Amino acid sequence: MHKRKREALMQRIKGGVAIFPSAPPVMRNYDTEHKYRQDSNFYYLTGFEEPGAVCVIAPDHPEHQYVLFVRPRDPKRETWTGRRAGVDGAKAHFGADEAYPIEEFDEKISGYIEKAEVLYYSFESDEAFNQKIINIFKRANRLRLRGGKGPNTLTDSMEILAEMRLIKDGEELKRVRRATEVSVEAHIAAMKVACPGMYEYELEALIDSIFRHNDGYAAFPTIVASGVNATILHYTTNDCQIQDGDLLLIDAGCEYKYYNGDITRTFPANGKFTEPQREIYQLVLDVELAIIEAIRPGVSIGEPNKKAVELLTEEMLKFGLLEGEKEKLIEEKGYKKFYMHRVGHMIGIDVHDINKIKDGEEHKTFQPGMVTTVEPGLYIPVDSENVDPKYLGIGVRIEDDILVTESGCEVLTAQVPKTIEEIEQLMNQARSA
Repeated sequence: MHKRKREALMQRIKGGVAIFPSAPPVMRNYDTEHKYRQDSNFYYLTGFEEPGAVCVIAPDHPEHQYVLFVRPRDPKRETWTGRRAGVDGAKAHFGADEAYPIEEFDEKISGYIEKAEVLYYSFESDEAFNQKIINIFKRANRLRLRGGKGPNTLTDSMEILAEMRLIKDGEELKRVRRATEVSVEAHIAAMKVACPGMYEYELEALIDSIFRHNDGYAAFPTIVASGVNATILHYTTNDCQIQDGDLLLIDAGCEYKYYNGDITRTFPANGKFTEPQREIYQLVLDVELAIIEAIRPGVSIGEPNKKAVELLTEEMLKFGLLEGEKEKLIEEKGYKKFYMHRVGHMIGIDVHDINKIKDGEEHKTFQPGMVTTVEPGLYIPVDSENVDPKYLGIGVRIEDDILVTESGCEVLTAQVPKTIEEIEQLMNQARSA
């Protein structure tokens, strides 16, 4: 898979050289690091999961089109932090045409960029390495003025990778499918055991344990929001006790071999929707189903959000949540009082996958192999004015992962119940078992 990605990149950067650093470790506290997760683009091109590495793609080099600079083997350090691939492993196990110790990067890189017209690099969070690239480019540019060869353009590589990552190939889709399968399992398990009296963090622990049990991780901090907490879009405190009569919004997804699932379900903690909860929930569900139905090849990627805004605004007017004219509310974004986010995002090696979905001002169209979420919601804070009191404090979001196919789309997460009848039936069966 990684070799195919490198070959595709090489075709796009003929005459240039691209440099990709690994993600730097991130400190959690005084002397402890967060669990390491490789930079998405670096992994996409290499499959290499160690820090302290640099990937160089040089399509026009006579021998070394793919070069890795890596940490050398060090038995003493490896005793503390684990085995390293080293220079030999970078070539034997990760397909590098050549590999060097990372300490030789400054010395060796000039040999790869000295004849290139363009240097491709994306400025990210590692400011020290960003500055290193600037200095390398300045030095190469000065040499160009004297010798007539070398890069005179520094271009962001992210735009090319964002285009490439938009459509997933067979292996990528296998991983996305597995990530969504595990995500489905976790959501169903939480739905079966959730009940008043539990704490939100107990469901978070259950969900995250299912991810780990299946060789995955939480793709993002799991959201378990009961009652009014569901009106907070990215609520992750997860420390409240669930009350009888609460709706419970769970937004959670598994990352499996760097590819992700992302599901949201909202359901009654006691297994029975109240009438106001039922009304708002059905409203959101109807919008979600209408949007999914419209996703197919050739449809603008911007269309689902446009449709969501129109449908949700119509429904908010019917329910008395908004007043005025639909067109003016849309133009002035009045709907954002209760619907603040877009209706979906591309998903893949990042949960919010970095994909190029526009050409200038125009959205691209959906194509087979794209994976997107659809996640309309309504969030009615308890202090909302001019709202029927029965709706106050209700937050509902419903989210599925959608694969665009040749003939339409496939809901990868369809196995998690989402109709009112399916949810109540599952929860009541679990309680009577």
